[in-house]
Amino acid sequence: MKPRTTLAETRLPDGATLALQEHDGRLSLVIHGQQICGPATQAAERELARLACAPFRPARQPKLWIAGFGLGAMVATAADILRQKRATFIVAEPLAELVDWHRAHLPGSPLHEDARIVIEGDAGPSGLLSQIGSLHAILLHLEASPWSPRNRPWPEDPRWLAAAYEALQQGGLLAIAGSRRTPGLAKRLVRSGFEVSVHDVPSAAGARKPRLHPLWLARKGGKGRG
Repeated sequence: MKPRTTLAETRLPDGATLALQEHDGRLSLVIHGQQICGPATQAAERELARLACAPFRPARQPKLWIAGFGLGAMVATAADILRQKRATFIVAEPLAELVDWHRAHLPGSPLHEDARIVIEGDAGPSGLLSQIGSLHAILLHLEASPWSPRNRPWPEDPRWLAAAYEALQQGGLLAIAGSRRTPGLAKRLVRSGFEVSVHDVPSAAGARKPRLHPLWLARKGGKGRG
């Protein structure tokens, strides 16, 4: 059995330890022994980026805001789909150590080769409100992205959802992935003014009985919030 190696670790604000681990050539981010980002999340992250970017292929200057760097799957997929030179990919990553790990331990990270990636430190409502009306899409994974100071996913915070709505252009998308169904999320998105559709994607390509991971696509339509 091949060993699991810890390449780096850091202490989070809530006291938990986040570790970057390697096993059989695959990387994972782990908290309390539980993988929050890695092989178990990458299929959903990539499919989320594909669906969120598809409507904006014709845009001259697409602008995306991605909550958290994770291991780079969402950012890399989005950057590969939207190849416009004037595209911007804002990565809201409050953990500076994670950005350093990309530079030190992830030779394939898009951070090394794509100058369109901009790192910012605020993944909360104020970070979004600095982008009012300018974003084509906002991407977030409920487990792999940064959580709020209350140690909950940001889409559970009505202020964050309101800020996301304001930050998007008309027709823009708030795209959310998760490892399991989240009761009430679709209703919260609708109450925030979005038009919502839910999709399921397999957790691993080619698996005989893969788990299905939900994706929520929330569009800012023309009617606005009631």
